[in-house]
Amino acid sequence: MEQSGTSTLLQGAVQDLASGVVSALRGGDHARAAAPAVADGEVAAVRVLGADALLPSTLLHTSPLPDELAVFRKAVEAYPPRADAAPTVVWSHWGMRRTLRRLDPSFVDGATHVDGTTHGQEAEPDAGELDSASGQSLTHQLAVLAALALPGEDCAVARVAARRPLDVARGFVRAVRRREWRQAAGAGRWLTLLDGVPDTLGLETGLDFVELMGGEDPLVALQVQAARLARTGTGAFP
Repeated sequence: MEQSGTSTLLQGAVQDLASGVVSALRGGDHARAAAPAVADGEVAAVRVLGADALLPSTLLHTSPLPDELAVFRKAVEAYPPRADAAPTVVWSHWGMRRTLRRLDPSFVDGATHVDGTTHGQEAEPDAGELDSASGQSLTHQLAVLAALALPGEDCAVARVAARRPLDVARGFVRAVRRREWRQAAGAGRWLTLLDGVPDTLGLETGLDFVELMGGEDPLVALQVQAARLARTGTGAFP
């Protein structure tokens, strides 16, 4: 089915935003890389990219630009998951809220008391469906949720991945063979964080190949660069 003009424009905005993130991760000018993607108010594009829209600040421990943070917060508040939303949508939104809590002290979750104080954090969504997924489905869903693959971070999705490194490794190989470069890149990002990944997988070489074959797709480059930073220990949370 032919995509609408609106959809095409959104895809372009997501690509532009991802390109800015990649530039910042590679050591470019963070402010100049990120600002153009949010200057036009591309709130929907930020929502599509999810927590990775602020990945440079998360991994490199830098403060986001005020405008960048404001648009990210607007995306969180403007696009809450519907009651019938898929688990990946719910988890993506949860990941954005977690990122916002870390980077924006004025954003709080939890119970609000009469004195205006809060405590606690937002409960994790259920990961039961992910835990029982087939290896192929697991890899697909983890790739969609690659923004949750962060060094030193714990959540139910990460725990599921940690219990099934062989399934994720097989899914990575399958995605490469099927030339599904975005899925392979997302799976590879998770694999960099997992114990029990077979040495025979040749993950580092595999990621280089995925990046090469992904061509000019910034969504592939984003995942590969995030994986490389994870492999070098960059971005681990204290």
